[in-house]
Amino acid sequence: MSKEIQVKKMTDIIAAFVGYTGIHLPDDVLAKLTELRSKEDSPMAGLIYDTMFRNIELAKELDRPSCQDTGVLQFWVKCGTGFPLINELEALLKEAVLQATSETPLRHNAVETFDEYNTGNNVGKGIPTVWWDIVPNWDGCEVYTYMAGGGCMLPGHAMVLMPGEGYEGVTRFVMDRMTSYGLNACPPLLVGVGVATSVETAAMLSKKALMRPIGSHNENERAARMEKLLEDGINAIGLGPQGMGGKYSVMGVHIENTARHPSTIGVAVNVGCWSLRRGHIMFDKDLNFKVASHTGFTM
Repeated sequence: MSKEIQVKKMTDIIAAFVGYTGIHLPDDVLAKLTELRSKEDSPMAGLIYDTMFRNIELAKELDRPSCQDTGVLQFWVKCGTGFPLINELEALLKEAVLQATSETPLRHNAVETFDEYNTGNNVGKGIPTVWWDIVPNWDGCEVYTYMAGGGCMLPGHAMVLMPGEGYEGVTRFVMDRMTSYGLNACPPLLVGVGVATSVETAAMLSKKALMRPIGSHNENERAARMEKLLEDGINAIGLGPQGMGGKYSVMGVHIENTARHPSTIGVAVNVGCWSLRRGHIMFDKDLNFKVASHTGFTM
């Protein structure tokens, strides 16, 4: 297969998958929403969940995105140095966004900063965003896709704490954000928390945390314990579905962390709304693919 044909094949697959994730929520999100729906007992919470699931059904029935704000397209790429299209991949992802915007269709969400015009195709300077994890001596590639909406998923927060504030300071930061902006972010939320050494490293980790399957835990026992404590704490606020009150405000809390400078603790929060449009697709060197996030996607 020529390089040109390979590029076209992978572009078509990614474009179709991006469109699919805009219409169909991931399996883990659907399972968690179903679980939370069964646990709420207030009439208002029940009504809101009924509306959410009707929305999910209509998106599939009408073959249209599950939310009108299809967001800014963001990709997290875990790619082996031996993957045959590693050099073409970033341009290929941009072309896939152009294709998905036309075919799905997706709302036009790329506005050139300072020039203040909408490009009309979801592509602009630095958009779509691509983050890379390069894996030596591997010939596969995994692509995490994410539609980051403007009202819920893009208004993240990050800062550097002084070390004396400790993990109590991290907790206070997360809870302050959830009690102020969590209400407007279309709960129940998936909350990503980054704990690192600076604002940019913490912010990257908090976004990466949203790519993890719901129900997974940080491999560090203390971090996993903090995930559970934060989940319980945010649920206790009582935001409930759509912020209208209820027992459960989050689908989960995921913490990702790195080592840090002894004089700083970087912390950041990013959230995904209940309509969490992310996907995970894996390719081998021959461009055979498997989808980890969704049952039912085919080409």
